[in-house]
Amino acid sequence: MYIKQLFALVFSLTVLCALANAQAFFQVTGEVGTPLKLNEAEIAKMNRTSVTLTDKDGKDHSYTGVPVLDLLNRAGVTTGKQLHGENLTKYVLVKCADGYAVLFSLAEMDTALSKKTIILATEADNKPIPEGKGPFRLVVPGEGRPARSCFQVVEFIVKFAKD
Repeated sequence: MYIKQLFALVFSLTVLCALANAQAFFQVTGEVGTPLKLNEAEIAKMNRTSVTLTDKDGKDHSYTGVPVLDLLNRAGVTTGKQLHGENLTKYVLVKCADGYAVLFSLAEMDTALSKKTIILATEADNKPIPEGKGPFRLVVPGEGRPARSCFQVVEFIVKFAKD
């Protein structure tokens, strides 16, 4: 009996260690030149910027992360001067770990066409995004409500509206 308990304990500790060391991933898929799958460490090495977002209670918070446009460009998504004509029918479906999803036209995420800088944040008020809300949060400043500033972002899927 003692051996079974010891085995169960060792197995449980092994699983817990594996979960603790598991890296969260974020990916960009769909109508892209180069599908991306990035872990937290890779995202931490990218260009970072900060934006302010007013939460649903009216309090301002500073978020730091990677500009979404940088992620889209790295994936070879049509942006900038190439974003015209039929390419203006592309959209980005943002998927979250809990099943929540939000939709953007690709033009909304391109600073050549939109004045707001949307980021994939890894920090809120100079601290990591809290567990259960992170590690990645989409932050969309300047909207009337923060409904599209979603938590636990795992994927951007780029598509044509005609698909």
